[in-house]
Amino acid sequence: MEKLKFAILGCGRISYKHIEAIINNSDDCKLVALCDLIEERAEQRRDQYMEFDKNCDIKIYTDYKKMLADEDLDAVVIATESGYHGKQAIDILNSGHHVIIEKPMALDLKEIDEINRISDETGLKVCVSHQNRFNRPIQKLKRALNDGRFGKIINGTARILWTRDQNYYDMAPWRGTRALDGGTLMNQGIHNIDLLLWMMDSEVVSVKAELGTYLRDIEMEDFGALLLRFANGAVGIIEGSACVYPKNLEETLSIFGENGTAVIGGLAVNKIETWNFADKKYYDNPETKDDIDNVYGNGHTPLYKDFIESIREDRKPLIDGHEGKKPVEVILKAYEESYNGE
Repeated sequence: MEKLKFAILGCGRISYKHIEAIINNSDDCKLVALCDLIEERAEQRRDQYMEFDKNCDIKIYTDYKKMLADEDLDAVVIATESGYHGKQAIDILNSGHHVIIEKPMALDLKEIDEINRISDETGLKVCVSHQNRFNRPIQKLKRALNDGRFGKIINGTARILWTRDQNYYDMAPWRGTRALDGGTLMNQGIHNIDLLLWMMDSEVVSVKAELGTYLRDIEMEDFGALLLRFANGAVGIIEGSACVYPKNLEETLSIFGENGTAVIGGLAVNKIETWNFADKKYYDNPETKDDIDNVYGNGHTPLYKDFIESIREDRKPLIDGHEGKKPVEVILKAYEESYNGE
């Protein structure tokens, strides 16, 4: 089969992981175009890709609509500021291309619903980049839940205890804003919130929130705590902070049931900390971990593999737009409660 032709829209902080994922899936895809309002950033990403393929021919754009019109593409990756994701994804789908969207999927539920409508009606694939679902400890935890090993689920806890100093926000003024980013729950916490919702596999029926802006000069929260009630009766507890001193402490997901307790921790939910069950299975190995050196982990590469296979096999990717909506919806409910109904 011919390789799928990818373009990347947005060449900032996270884009290098998408370049890396395309390179690691180079038997099935290739990069043909890059777009960023700052041309030099796109050129830097082209240089990164050229270290792998010196003979590549990658076009540089500063206008993504021109790129969509001029290039023969199969898929476009959106890695721009969060507040632009929705409109850009709609434009890309309407131009006939599959799309990978960096988290969050969008900041507006109407835009999310429109993305999913187009995808469902056209068969174009939408994948939301919650790459931590592909961590080996996370995959093992999901298997234990699917096997019913926990029995009755009591509660699940997601903790994102990181630090983001004022310089982090000042480097990119869109960060921490209501229009383009949201606070620590929408930016840093959403990955772990996605994992909690995926594991609990039950509709959220209520959200209670306590949010505050304590240390950073931003519009939105730098600390938030959420209490969720699921339709199955279980409780979800979420703690997200950008204020931990002096550096990132943990990203931890815990599930508690009548017959099992599991805690996945590490730098980015990449290590089994606790694995206790009433029964025993051949895949039990509490030493399972993914070796990573940054909070983004290694999940982009298998996420791309799943996305490419979803196109080839005409099926939904693991994290389609309907899955991508769930954590955004929870966070927006918390914002509605905390910010005077807005």
